[in-house]
Amino acid sequence: MTPNELKTALGSGLLSFPVTAFTPDLAFDEDSYRAHIDWLDDYGAAALFAPGGTGEIFSLTPAEVERVTRAAKLSAGRTPILGGAAYGTAMAVEMARGAERAGADGILLLPPYLMFAEQEGLAAHVKAVCDAVGIGVVVYNRDNCILTVGTIAALAEACPNLIGFKDGHGEVDRVIEITTKLGDRLVYIGGMPTHELYAQAYFAAGVTTYSSAVFNFVPDLAQRFYNALRTGEKATTDAILNDFFFPLVRLRNRRRGYAVSIIKAGLEARGRRAGPVRPPLTDLTADEMRELEALVARFA
Repeated sequence: MTPNELKTALGSGLLSFPVTAFTPDLAFDEDSYRAHIDWLDDYGAAALFAPGGTGEIFSLTPAEVERVTRAAKLSAGRTPILGGAAYGTAMAVEMARGAERAGADGILLLPPYLMFAEQEGLAAHVKAVCDAVGIGVVVYNRDNCILTVGTIAALAEACPNLIGFKDGHGEVDRVIEITTKLGDRLVYIGGMPTHELYAQAYFAAGVTTYSSAVFNFVPDLAQRFYNALRTGEKATTDAILNDFFFPLVRLRNRRRGYAVSIIKAGLEARGRRAGPVRPPLTDLTADEMRELEALVARFA
């Protein structure tokens, strides 16, 4: 898939981050992971990010990132797969090249590790990854990688394979400035945690697609919400927000890291194997798991 073909695919529908399945001893469970990707392939995601934040890329080695990406690509049918790249520039380049070797259609570049940096340093980081691969790259704007409109415009000029801007920062006025200035040069993706809560505001800012974590375990519901959002069926989106997303987020917000943990737990609640999260994340308690199972049972 060429970068422009990937750009078109990303803008065509709902996106998601598959969780990375682990065995009880925290090894990569490739069989369960591939079964999960194969299951998701039936629900019409426009593309999958594997591994991304919900896929616990922060707990994987570069070799595991390549292995997970290859497993996703082998199981995804015609669904495009974007591999992840993260940490410092040298490691992000290594991960991006590994994902390309594994057959990924593109790269999601997550923020660098730990350090806050000036715009010129962040630009050099993004450009190094774009220059390292021939496939399309989407930059994830969040945490310690908040890019200005000037930086994004300069990178779009310098890097033909920079095809996307994913925002997880939530500064909507900055997103509007970027979408207005760059127009259709990039595809714009919403990336807030449980982005469904923010999707209406982002649609108004010109961001008409997003990555849905809950697609992992209630893919029908995730697609129903997305389609209602795009067609302006506010009664439907409001009902799903009130009945599902608000209770889910109240449970998610009880402990740090549950934005990932609750997604894996949701799969387990559906009777599908995902395994535990790796440290430093923690799994839901038994009581919390029962609450989640009751919520999921209403919508599965």
